[in-house]
Amino acid sequence: MTRTSSPDQRDLVVLVADKDMEQAMRRLLQRPASLGISAPKHEVYTHPMRDNGCRTASHELLRPLASQYQFALVMFDHEGSGGEKIEREQLEQQVERHLEANGWSGRCSALVLDPELEIWMWTDSSELDQVIGWANRQPSVREWLRTRGFILNDDGKPERPKEALREALRYVRKPPSASLFALLAARAGLERCTDPAFLKLKATLRRWFPA
Repeated sequence: MTRTSSPDQRDLVVLVADKDMEQAMRRLLQRPASLGISAPKHEVYTHPMRDNGCRTASHELLRPLASQYQFALVMFDHEGSGGEKIEREQLEQQVERHLEANGWSGRCSALVLDPELEIWMWTDSSELDQVIGWANRQPSVREWLRTRGFILNDDGKPERPKEALREALRYVRKPPSASLFALLAARAGLERCTDPAFLKLKATLRRWFPA
């Protein structure tokens, strides 16, 4: 259900764990048509305590903003959050309960990326090769990763997505940076991604900001 805003209230505040997520979310939210939403007036902040801070203290940072924004979204990696032994869905529910009790009742959502943001990089879009510098190389980056001992799931995503990305970047002598996430978020098709956190993101935004 959408919520009627007051004249001085903005649409969406997003709290993320690091600059990579910040760049990715800023670019994604600049693509409302691709997400199937109306364009929200938004701001994206990073938590100084990164993943663990988002997991344990996002409600404290966002509490003062509850009257300034309609909706709040919190996003962090499962790995590095300190909650690795807890299922992704349970972590999301924990964060949402804390937010609900601190001024965001009925207008918040938490996304836990399992194991980490890099899982979104491994889209089957051809844009991945362009962004990481693998275009026109043989073998394909996924075939090359298999020769390096990486295990890929049925969707072609490495089980260790961060390590796989860094290994591929090292091979093509391209430094890792937040700009890579921004570029892919700006270019890649958004309809074929099956990652649960990404599907939840799209569903949540479509519920809050229907086109």
